[in-house]
Amino acid sequence: MHGGFSILPLRAEALTYAVPGKTLVDGVSFRIERGSRTIVMGPNGAGKSLLLRLCHGLLQPSAGSIRWNAAAAAGGRKRHAMVFQRPVMLRRSALGNLTYALGLTEGSRADRQSRAQEALDRYGLEALARRPARLLSGGEQQRLAMARAWALDPELMFLDEPTSALDPAAKRAVEDMIQAFHADGMTIVMTTHDLGQARRLADEVLFLHHGRLLEQTPADEFFERPRSEAARAFIKGKLLW
Repeated sequence: MHGGFSILPLRAEALTYAVPGKTLVDGVSFRIERGSRTIVMGPNGAGKSLLLRLCHGLLQPSAGSIRWNAAAAAGGRKRHAMVFQRPVMLRRSALGNLTYALGLTEGSRADRQSRAQEALDRYGLEALARRPARLLSGGEQQRLAMARAWALDPELMFLDEPTSALDPAAKRAVEDMIQAFHADGMTIVMTTHDLGQARRLADEVLFLHHGRLLEQTPADEFFERPRSEAARAFIKGKLLW
């Protein structure tokens, strides 16, 4: 899928993010390997979304660092993409949202148009191509946002609670896309509060609590033998805040 180099592994080293009077991400260190599906879990306010934004470069850490294996930007674009809980849709058609996103990449206009159409076709969105993106349903917008990110050919995809606002059918469609991304060789880092979804998708779990990383554990082990008391309470549904 990519040229001769990989931006992975991704290393977070003593990553910290503080605002006046409060440390929201507190000395977090971990490593993301190529090809993994890493699910970031924890109670509300644990720092999950902040962690993804720090990794993607949307926020600068107060201390510590994010290190990529090689240049994370190539050809004027990042080699990692991010999809948010509520995606931002431009005042354009579904196809126009894709071609606009591809406008920052190398290649001819015809190449970008072809890639955008391929993304729609591949993920069953071709019937929506000419429709205004802002008038699509929530599930259609999220699938479009994910197709838009896929079209950029990232090596790693950050997904921040991508299904939390969706009904079960739309959630399943998004999960199917995530599985397809992974089957294509893409590395996935995703936050979710949905234990069932994490069981379906995770290879490993990062468990955060009060901004600290309590576990980076293979998924089977996390759900069967969590190492921390907080994780045990979370899995049992007792630790929500």
